[in-house]
Amino acid sequence: MSALDVKEIKEKLKENLTKKRYEHTIGVAYTAMCMAMVHDVDIEKANIAGLLHDNAKCMSDDKLVQKCKKHDLKISSIEKTHPYLLHAKLGAFYAGYKYGIEDDDIINSILYHTTGRPDMTMLEKIIYIADYIEPSRNKATNLKKIRKLAFSDIDECVYQISKDTLEYLQKDDDSIDMTTVETYKYYEDIVNKRRG
Repeated sequence: MSALDVKEIKEKLKENLTKKRYEHTIGVAYTAMCMAMVHDVDIEKANIAGLLHDNAKCMSDDKLVQKCKKHDLKISSIEKTHPYLLHAKLGAFYAGYKYGIEDDDIINSILYHTTGRPDMTMLEKIIYIADYIEPSRNKATNLKKIRKLAFSDIDECVYQISKDTLEYLQKDDDSIDMTTVETYKYYEDIVNKRRG
């Protein structure tokens, strides 16, 4: 299957996402393209990764589990108790399977957009951040500071987002994916080394 063009991707997403989720998706793609300009990343790749990051988001937990099993996608213990996390894994799979994307950087950007991971590529960082800061987002703490960091210090931005995410999730220890913890520790180390 050849990759769909941006217009075809948008049409398909409109069919599969709620209006609010589609608007968020457009916001993420727009933010990702703006960040790509600053951080010297391919703008088209940033657009496609932003558009597809939540392509499997509007499914029930049961359907996410069912689809992952159908396509032999491994379900971790945290994903068994919090199936909504599977939208990133299934979305990364669908990027290739339904949308014809073969670029590993785009696929990994979708796969890790909720948890991050240590040593992310620049595109992975951009999608991770763009999902958090796109214009319709307004509830996160430190959002003004994080939005500035997104364009001035991308590693510190990832650190701040992962830190704030973990602080938010501390209320429910069962919901913390260890990849988020690893991301936080990795980028905390980078920031601390730089500060001396």
